[in-house]
Amino acid sequence: MPTPMPTGARATGAVVFLVVGWLLANVYVANMPYEKSVGSFRELTALIGLLVGWLFMGSSVGKTYLDAAGSGLKTVFVLSFWAILMFSIWEMLKISTKKMVYDGPMDAVVDVFAIMLDRFWPLLSVGCVSVFFIGGAIGGMITEAASRRWS
Repeated sequence: MPTPMPTGARATGAVVFLVVGWLLANVYVANMPYEKSVGSFRELTALIGLLVGWLFMGSSVGKTYLDAAGSGLKTVFVLSFWAILMFSIWEMLKISTKKMVYDGPMDAVVDVFAIMLDRFWPLLSVGCVSVFFIGGAIGGMITEAASRRWS
C-alpha cells in the first residue's frame, strides 16, 4: 500500500496536535495524584499528538470547517486514548519488573486496562475537558485552513 505524500495539512495537523497534546498533558499532570511519577509524560504525549495529527487529522481535511472541528475532536480522543494506553502499559511493565505481582501474562494484560481506568478519571477535570474541546476544534479548523491555503 503506497504511503500518502506529505501535505501542508498533514504537517500543520502534526504541529497543532503536538501542541494540543502537550497542553493536555500539562493540565492532566496537574490533576494526577502526588504519588504518581510524571517522568517524560508531557514530551511523549506531545509526540503521540504529532503522530496522531499527521495520521488522523491530516487525512480528514477537505470538507467544511464544522467537519474539521469534529475531526479535531476525534483526533484529540484518539490522542488521549493512545497516551493513556501507552503509559498504562509502561506502568504495568514497571510493576511487573520491580514488584513481580503478576501470576501470568493475562494478569498483566488485565491490569493494563485497570490502570487505564484509574488514569482515565483525571481526564474528566474542567481543564482537560476544556483543552479537549477547544484545542480539538481549533486544531481541526487550523488544519482545514492550511489545507485550503496549500492544496
